[in-house]
Amino acid sequence: MLKKKRWQGPVQHLLFVLLSICTWVSSSRSAGPALAQSSRPPNSTLPSDALALLAFKSKADLNDNLPFSSNKTFNFCQWTGVQCLQWKVVRLVIQGLDLGGVFASNTLTSLDQLRVLSLQNNSLIGSIPDLSGLKNLKSLFLDHNSFSGAFPPSIFILHRLRTVDFSYNKLTGPLPTWLINIEHLNYLHLEWNHFNGSVPALNQSSLRNFNVSGNNLTGAVPITPTMLRFGSSSFSWNPGLCGEIIHKECHPSAPFFGPTASVAAPPRTVAVGQSAQLHGVALTEAGERRHKRTTVIIGFSCGVLVLICSLMCFVMAVKKQRNQKGLTPIMASDVAATEQAAAVMQIEEEKELEQKVKRAQGMQVAKSGNLAFCAGEAQLYSLEQLMTASAELLGRGSLGTTYKAVLDNRLIVSVKRLDATKLAGTGWEVFERHMESVGGLRHPNLVPLRAYFQAKEERLLIYDYQPNGSLFSLIHGSKSTRAKPLHWTSCLKIAEDVAQGLSYIHQAWRLVHGNLKSSNVLLGPDFEACVTDYCLSVLANSPSDEDVDPSSTVYKATETRNSNQQASSKSDVYAFGILLLELLTGKPPSQLPFLAPDEMMQWLRSARDEEGGGEDNRMEMLMEVGMACSITSPEQRPTMWQVLKMLQEIKESVLMEDSDLTLDLQTGMS
Repeated sequence: MLKKKRWQGPVQHLLFVLLSICTWVSSSRSAGPALAQSSRPPNSTLPSDALALLAFKSKADLNDNLPFSSNKTFNFCQWTGVQCLQWKVVRLVIQGLDLGGVFASNTLTSLDQLRVLSLQNNSLIGSIPDLSGLKNLKSLFLDHNSFSGAFPPSIFILHRLRTVDFSYNKLTGPLPTWLINIEHLNYLHLEWNHFNGSVPALNQSSLRNFNVSGNNLTGAVPITPTMLRFGSSSFSWNPGLCGEIIHKECHPSAPFFGPTASVAAPPRTVAVGQSAQLHGVALTEAGERRHKRTTVIIGFSCGVLVLICSLMCFVMAVKKQRNQKGLTPIMASDVAATEQAAAVMQIEEEKELEQKVKRAQGMQVAKSGNLAFCAGEAQLYSLEQLMTASAELLGRGSLGTTYKAVLDNRLIVSVKRLDATKLAGTGWEVFERHMESVGGLRHPNLVPLRAYFQAKEERLLIYDYQPNGSLFSLIHGSKSTRAKPLHWTSCLKIAEDVAQGLSYIHQAWRLVHGNLKSSNVLLGPDFEACVTDYCLSVLANSPSDEDVDPSSTVYKATETRNSNQQASSKSDVYAFGILLLELLTGKPPSQLPFLAPDEMMQWLRSARDEEGGGEDNRMEMLMEVGMACSITSPEQRPTMWQVLKMLQEIKESVLMEDSDLTLDLQTGMS
């Protein structure tokens, strides 16, 4: 009995310890999955936004170009073009992937937290679905597809919508009048569709970009304070439109003046050069009018000649009769007066014809002397305001000189004055057509071209002013201070921004930059990298040896240095690779060595004055991208789209490593 009591205390104590250990193990096991799932969305077994994306892919991506996978629904926020906030999709940008299906209803429309939706530059067909579920949508880009049908009525109830771009589709029907009730609309582009009817009387003070060119709209363009901001280019290629804004008279309808047949046609003897005033008239009609004008002038001249000959015959007959019978002095004076009248008539006609020619030439000069605003931009300033603005020199480049111009309305723009000798071989029409194309480029990582101007010896390009200078200054500092190499995260962010802009130029518009370098990358208000001076090199003459800028030569691909070969998308990739290595090393491109990858990594450490450490792997991944881009053979270089994917994969891998590290720290502390 005593022996039993002696063991009872220790056994109870041992059982208590074992029970505590089991409880701690059980709690830690249950806590582990909780921590592991902290980085996953709630209800991760069925993420509704992931299912919406997969449903969209099943209908829209018949060519299977969109890398969405049902096996990776827990990582859907890392899918191409997807950005999330608290595991809800807030931004979806799927551009230039050749999606060839339909935008089905009840797919993306269930993304109730979506702010930005861009499906531009694909091949989507069918009608635009009901978008009423996207109650938080602010920006909608569906341009450059093959959508058909009417303007989607669900747009009316999207009260937060600011930007709508349906341009370059096949939409039909009238433009809804309720567009005037979308209060905060600031960007509306509907050009090159098949819309008909009248133009709504938009009067939102917020509207800054508007274009309905290339449709079948008719009637008078309404005059409102908002509509007066936009020039005739916002309404061009709509033959049925008229009004003060587009400088085309609206003729009253026939019933007010009797039957159509009884209305006299306007006289066809129009002034020479009148076609310079007409806007949007087909070339064939202009040629026909010129032909008719020429016919009228020749006919009139022939008539005058016949009249003079008749008068001369009459005078000779009168003289002959006077010699035979004699004439009174009164008859002689009448004949002299008739001769003088005929001479005066001929002189008057010659003067009138000369004045017409002068007026036509003056009209042409006036037309060429105006600022041409791009992509339906509001005409916020005139050429006179631009010429009288205070100017500050920003820099000189291979194609011209750039100034900062402060206008009298406190608007600040950047003006590039092109070197006339460098573009001597580019004709007026070629320059105008090219600027219209370049002026249509709009991307967050491109400095937008707002307007251009050309006259006899002058060509100007007007861009947005970027307040934070160039990437060259950020990397290398000023002459008095030596900048330190940027942190690798900054290098990655800037590289991705530049790759986004270049990829847009290459894929969406099939153009090339042609002159990429660190001084042609500017920093925006939020220090986002914005590419400038794009797509201009194609206009330049082949440079002579003395015109070549040594600092720019290192960015040029080997296949374009010693030949007249034009820049290509692959030569842009080469320049991007050099730019990326410049970012990583902080050294001018002329100092970059040509080394094997292992030696290059060692040189990179020495250039950055860093010891080997945890960031080596990340720096090496970025360096490998730069070296892959700058391979000598253009066929072996990746495309810009592939480069962008590489950079995004690096960013995703870093984010996963950081989240795993955070999870390990949290587990260790628990």
